[in-house]
Amino acid sequence: MADAGEILAGPIGREVLGAAQVVFIVFLCGSHVLTGMIAFDTITSGASCSVIWAVVSAVICFVLTIPRTLDGIAVLSVVSFVSIITAVMITMIGVGVVGHTGTVTVTSDLSFAKAFLAVTDIIFAYAGHVAFFTFISEMKRPQDFPKALFALQIADTTLYLIVGIVVYAFVGDAAVSPALGNTGVTLRKIAYGIALPTIVIAGVVNGHVCAKLVFIRIFRRNGVKSRHMNTHTFTGWATWIGIVAVIWLFAFLIAEVIPFFNDLLGVISSLFASWFTYGISGFFWFHLTPRSQRWSTMRQKVQTSFWGFIVMMGAFIMVAGLYASVLSIIDGYKTGGFPGPFSCSSRALL
Repeated sequence: MADAGEILAGPIGREVLGAAQVVFIVFLCGSHVLTGMIAFDTITSGASCSVIWAVVSAVICFVLTIPRTLDGIAVLSVVSFVSIITAVMITMIGVGVVGHTGTVTVTSDLSFAKAFLAVTDIIFAYAGHVAFFTFISEMKRPQDFPKALFALQIADTTLYLIVGIVVYAFVGDAAVSPALGNTGVTLRKIAYGIALPTIVIAGVVNGHVCAKLVFIRIFRRNGVKSRHMNTHTFTGWATWIGIVAVIWLFAFLIAEVIPFFNDLLGVISSLFASWFTYGISGFFWFHLTPRSQRWSTMRQKVQTSFWGFIVMMGAFIMVAGLYASVLSIIDGYKTGGFPGPFSCSSRALL
């Protein structure tokens, strides 16, 4: 993204997009630390201080992010896929066996803030664009990326729809987030235990992408690579480990300062996914399409209007999402629904 920023707006664009990408991914890592904390707390029935489980989650992810290449990601991705598929199957079967426990309502009396917070959850689910360039650069055949992208979108959209419909059909307005918490106590613990590889592996992938961005920024200047980038030097490894440690330290702090899952996703989606997933795509199109061609034919007029709308949608999502997230966080603290930062209060879904 930093390279794309340089193409769009020179050195300033490079620094802005590069910094935003790093901050975005650190927040993503924070969401994985928070999810790991909830998982461990749920599995152990809140037997220990939740801060300890946040530390455990961050340390595990830190250790697994230390390797400097993505060579093993294909294998880890298969493990992650099997893990989450198994966990959601257990969840769906569990809620189906128990039967209807909540009321399914087609419409609901929601404020704009609460309704839009749900929209930011959906936006977050499709916010992988920020890492696309990094994945493409490490593929043996970068030209195969479009096929991988189509496979991804078909698979995740299908999975999101099936899981969401099944869980809501049985649990209704009593549904909790993350969705694995909607079964009975025993199945809930089993589902979270099986989902742990996904929670960790997805976090490690995000952490690796973030570390690689910073690492390359330090050791590649004006297209010239330092020897520390591609050889096993003490400076190179010390820098890499230091970067990884800082990423997971900040991820831990974010998870503890914003200890509520939906609102954290809302903040991430509003600040970053609104642009990396939507707005910046429109800027890419306008950059690639000469001004003289944008209104030349009816097809071009439709495309220009569409991408202009996408840019405006990104801006609207940022403003509306931040308003909804901040309001929800304030209301949560006012009503005592959230524990304080670095609190030992159990986050277990029991």
